[in-house]
Amino acid sequence: MKYALFSILLAWSLLGCQPNSDNTRTVSINVSFSEEISPAIKDGRLLLMLSNNDEKEPRFQINDGLSTQLIYGMNVDGMNPGRVITFNEEIFGYPYPSLSEVPPGEYYVQALLHVYETFNLSTGHTVKLPMDNGEGQQWNKSPGNIYSKPFKMTITEKGIENVAVVMDQIIPPIKEPEDTEWIKHIKFKSEKLSEFWGRDIYLGAHVLLPKGFNEHPEAKYPLMIFHGHFPSDFSGFRTTPPDPNLKPEYAARFDLEGYNLIQQQEAYNFYKRWNEPDFPRMLIIEIQHPTPYYDDSYAVNSASQGPYGDAITHELIPHIEKEFRGIGAGWSRFLYGGSTGGWEALAVQVKYPEEYNGCFAACPDPIDFRAYCLTNIYEDENAYYYDSDHKKLEVPSHRDYLGQIQSTLRQGNHLELVLGDKSRSGQQWDIWEATYSPQGEDGYPVRLWDKMTGEIDHKVAEYWKENYDLKYILERDWDKLGDNLKGKINIYCGDMDNYYLNNAVYLMEDFLESTTNPYYDGEVLYGDRAEHCWNGDPDQPNAISRLRYNSMYVPKVMKRIAESAPKGADLTSWRYK
Repeated sequence: MKYALFSILLAWSLLGCQPNSDNTRTVSINVSFSEEISPAIKDGRLLLMLSNNDEKEPRFQINDGLSTQLIYGMNVDGMNPGRVITFNEEIFGYPYPSLSEVPPGEYYVQALLHVYETFNLSTGHTVKLPMDNGEGQQWNKSPGNIYSKPFKMTITEKGIENVAVVMDQIIPPIKEPEDTEWIKHIKFKSEKLSEFWGRDIYLGAHVLLPKGFNEHPEAKYPLMIFHGHFPSDFSGFRTTPPDPNLKPEYAARFDLEGYNLIQQQEAYNFYKRWNEPDFPRMLIIEIQHPTPYYDDSYAVNSASQGPYGDAITHELIPHIEKEFRGIGAGWSRFLYGGSTGGWEALAVQVKYPEEYNGCFAACPDPIDFRAYCLTNIYEDENAYYYDSDHKKLEVPSHRDYLGQIQSTLRQGNHLELVLGDKSRSGQQWDIWEATYSPQGEDGYPVRLWDKMTGEIDHKVAEYWKENYDLKYILERDWDKLGDNLKGKINIYCGDMDNYYLNNAVYLMEDFLESTTNPYYDGEVLYGDRAEHCWNGDPDQPNAISRLRYNSMYVPKVMKRIAESAPKGADLTSWRYK
């Protein structure tokens, strides 16, 4: 009897700890847009943001780090001016999954509509995606997106009631950069990409001309191609000393005061070096190839993004060489870049082995999918959690050089899911899917894993393996590729890369150093305690070496040309003082 009485009392006690279903919080925020700002019907991703920090607008405070503010998102189709869309507790958000979980307090609220356009693909699919509008696929500053001015609201213990947000602002167009004596800008229509997307698609490039370009019309030049995220203009080149009136800014990433002044000084130093008599005369380009999925196409052909690899290598590069007197031969072209650009430099070299004469891949995105950051996509069952019978431990996604964790894989992917479904967030994990995955029946990329749960689809993983796992492809095809890649592969990475990218580099190095025949004859180097994105300079910290991409690989390029240029190659016309 006493045990039965104890059980009843325990049950009452536990029931008393449960939330009272009669006290559920009311959540209702209504969002609309003004006809004065846009009379047209809109499709897109409607985003609602809350922030308890007034240092800047909420739209500029969303990230997957510890400093993030709050965001909620939903798709809208045919949204009319004046039509009211309600955000309630059922709309998925980040980092609180529901608005009903947001703690009481005062918040600044803001809404933004990331506008989608309709594409009729050559594959027969119709998809809705955000067109890049000159900003490099940045949802919070893309021209044409509409948004509201932030205002303060209060969340009480009872929830959110009678809050109306009207979007009456539009992000203006971005002014295109102007040509200078040294830097020219190319906008080139790609026939291959235009056919795939069902509309005109343009590639861009910023071209740095060598000293004496106009005075030496007989000269033809080698070409260095910098890959990376969308460049608004040619970076790291400045013809004047640092601005004496520039207010020094602190860079938290490097713990450096006045880093903006350091950047200007390094850019001016490169200009002076570019003009010195002993500096090789060549062309350097930074290319623009944003897609409706990201600020960068990853420079390879893919099922959902189309033939960007062929368009860049067979259309854009020859066009630039023709216009600016490039030598136009594989032995005279070199690839370099960091992070996304590091993966691209290596991938393009592997995919087009005879079209380029060397790659310098710094801190590359995962180049072996057994180390897809901290996930083995072939063997792991779940990307978000470590395998365990009794513990639920999340997989981290970002660390500092001491190993302190700022985010997890689940959190970053859930933020992407808020920003856009169907791989449309414009963020890192989604662009890997848009590049590496097969195209689904709906025209969008097939998910590698369930975005909510992290459960991995191993059939999709096998597709990734056969088409984009660079280490696997090299190992599988080395008997065909080895002779054309000998001396062309160079990889650099910090051993405390923030995104654990060094793990895949270790696996690649094991293959290159121990099993390649012929020997790959390149180099793989690591920076001790170096974070993302260490690029091979053993003498300078990341904060400085990352500003010297445009010059630090030049000696290696010259060495490679001396060793590999074919008999009769032009080694003189471009070597004037």
